[in-house]
Amino acid sequence: MTSSMANNPLSTGRESNIGQMLIEMGKLTPEDAERVHRVQKEQVIRFGDAAQRLGLITENDVQQVLAYQFDYPYIHPGQGNYPPELVAAYHPFSPMAEALRAVRSQLMQRWFGAGYKGLAIASMDSGDGASLFTANLAVVFAQLGQRTLLIDANLRKPRQHKIFGLPGKQGLSNILAGRAGLDAISTTNAFADLAILPAGTIPPNPQELLNRASFGELLDNLAERADIILYDVPAVAKAADVFAVAARTGGVL
Repeated sequence: MTSSMANNPLSTGRESNIGQMLIEMGKLTPEDAERVHRVQKEQVIRFGDAAQRLGLITENDVQQVLAYQFDYPYIHPGQGNYPPELVAAYHPFSPMAEALRAVRSQLMQRWFGAGYKGLAIASMDSGDGASLFTANLAVVFAQLGQRTLLIDANLRKPRQHKIFGLPGKQGLSNILAGRAGLDAISTTNAFADLAILPAGTIPPNPQELLNRASFGELLDNLAERADIILYDVPAVAKAADVFAVAARTGGVL
């Protein structure tokens, strides 16, 4: 059995798959692939490395293929209508994205692993970037394969509908006012495990809406549909809304 595995290394099929995927993506022609195979055998290197040495593909091309092969969704700059600051979507192998994954790991161990479903994300003051941080964190949870719901509970200056390019006409406030249903939740084409509930119409009484019993009932309903629920809330220095959300979720980051 050991001899059989030695004669048929596991990497062989994987390298062949990478070459075929690069052809299907239009990155290589069949003739290019033959050239790469020759260099690969001559220099005893990986298919992707050989293709790069020949100048046929880039490191980004290799990462895109590997991401597809291992079911790790991300998008390339220029694709989609998201802001470039959504680094988890556009630059998942960058140091910033790695830092986000480190935060995700800590939360999985210390919070969600303890049985909590939701977490409010707040900054001390407006302009600190909490909304973008929350959006990026939602993406890395979705990349993990967790059914992730991002709720924009900032009913004063909502951002998530702009970040994800959503209409934002119907959302959380409309549901709490009894004027919309769960169809206000939007899904994303780029990330199958990510859904967003925009803030909706900006109401005159945001804190009162978040303190209604209907908010707790809504969250109980949503908890059955998602593994991870993140809440974007106003800055602590601007409003006490965060405490109303934290009382429902159990905590705030």
